[in-house]
Amino acid sequence: MAALDMLEKYKYEDYKKWEGRWELIDGIPYAMSPAPYPKHQRVVAYVWKELSEGLDCEKCEAFLSPIDWVIDDENVVQPDVAIFCEDYEDKKFFTKTPPLIVEVLSLSTALKDVTTKFVLYEKKEVKYYIIINPETEEVEIFEIENKKFELKKKLKSEGLYRFEWDGCKTEIDFKKVFK
Repeated sequence: MAALDMLEKYKYEDYKKWEGRWELIDGIPYAMSPAPYPKHQRVVAYVWKELSEGLDCEKCEAFLSPIDWVIDDENVVQPDVAIFCEDYEDKKFFTKTPPLIVEVLSLSTALKDVTTKFVLYEKKEVKYYIIINPETEEVEIFEIENKKFELKKKLKSEGLYRFEWDGCKTEIDFKKVFK
């Protein structure tokens, strides 16, 4: 029996009661602390800015964490940056799969971002998944094809990449992200 199978499983109702920042993946809680360090937050902010300023889409908007994407009763995540395309005025969280998610690696979450969340986002068919290492300034851009993520581009601290989905588009100039 796998070690994860032996852990107690939790639901969204439990998650709502917890203090601090958490994610819930396959019923397993993951703490989101300690707080990200300044370089991590700077990269998150500049990625959000690039996505927001370049976004050509009336139905979508870029958001920064913390914001909940409640996938189902056992999966609640807080991507660093995501584009959501659903009405949120009367909601406390998002429920639809975003077309684009960015995770900026940190020591406390890197393994989860490149394994557990990678599998979850692939399963939910997020169109674009961008993983950024702020220390090495390396970027990996994945796109879903035939229900699997395909590595489309690896960048090192600069380069422009355009993203398109459902008549919408945006781009990130990574030279501006790492300036």
